[in-house]
Amino acid sequence: MIAPIRIDDIELSSPVILAPMSGVTDLPYRKLVKKFGAGLVISEMVASRAMIARSHQSIQKCAIDKEDNDATRACVQLAGCEPDVIAESAKMNEDMGAKIIDLNFGCPAKKVVGGFAGSALMRDEKLATEILEATVKAVNIPVTLKMRMGWDDESKNAPELARIAENSGIKMVTIHGRTRCQFYKGKADWEFISKVKQSVKIPVIANGDIVCIDTAMQALKQSGADGVMIGRGAYGKPWLISQVAHFLATGEKLPDPTLEAQLALVLEHYDAMMEHYGADVGIKIARKHLGWYSSGLPNSGEFRATINQLCSETDVKNTINEFYGSLI
Repeated sequence: MIAPIRIDDIELSSPVILAPMSGVTDLPYRKLVKKFGAGLVISEMVASRAMIARSHQSIQKCAIDKEDNDATRACVQLAGCEPDVIAESAKMNEDMGAKIIDLNFGCPAKKVVGGFAGSALMRDEKLATEILEATVKAVNIPVTLKMRMGWDDESKNAPELARIAENSGIKMVTIHGRTRCQFYKGKADWEFISKVKQSVKIPVIANGDIVCIDTAMQALKQSGADGVMIGRGAYGKPWLISQVAHFLATGEKLPDPTLEAQLALVLEHYDAMMEHYGADVGIKIARKHLGWYSSGLPNSGEFRATINQLCSETDVKNTINEFYGSLI
């Protein structure tokens, strides 16, 4: 049994968190995963400068579920390299209903680090400190931080930066157990995360290669972290969140949902994407999720090929029903 995680005055209902993932953790997916007991679901990364320009895409990315009976943990992740811009963006999101701001110091994408944002900030502790302090000062809600171990094997400075973050007022830090230069290659170093855990008193979350109950337990044991953050492991398996959370609470392993339950889940997610984006954009986004949902099922390749050719909302939905119906 793991002790509850507190982010300032916010107590998470579970120590299992859904990672922010660009192009994945939009509002429809976050709402779905939250139903599976995630202690926290975080928006996909939002560029701060685009946010203050109020671009349609940035506003859509940080949308909050207004119908949620428990929106006290609505979390938006921001990226950028200009302290005043990030601070202004954080304040905007607070005014729009966000209850937690997460800062991205971990994205390894060339486009992001080329603009001196994401994990590039781990190479400039002075600028990183200015961003942390400015954001904390700008809002009256908790600010958290997600980063990697460091830029490369020669500069694994996450423990030092975590101390700076704590002194700046950051309330929780998540560590992906890779360096920026690793991207997503190799294996996540959960044991290194223990160095961060030992360096601060705020909650530390382990991230990277957590794809099942066993890897979640290994990550917690090796890192000594307060919780786990699941990213790519939840592709097509939003129920993984509940399986890990349930095991941590009870020691019992829950089975995967039945195919009937999976069909209902897929249809619910599909309808939510259509409502959120409209058919033109929604179908394009749905294709990757449908690919992940169907992975490993009989005739999934044929199903994906068919879906990729369809442009009608109704035709796609009928094909989903036919595919799962043939398996049930």
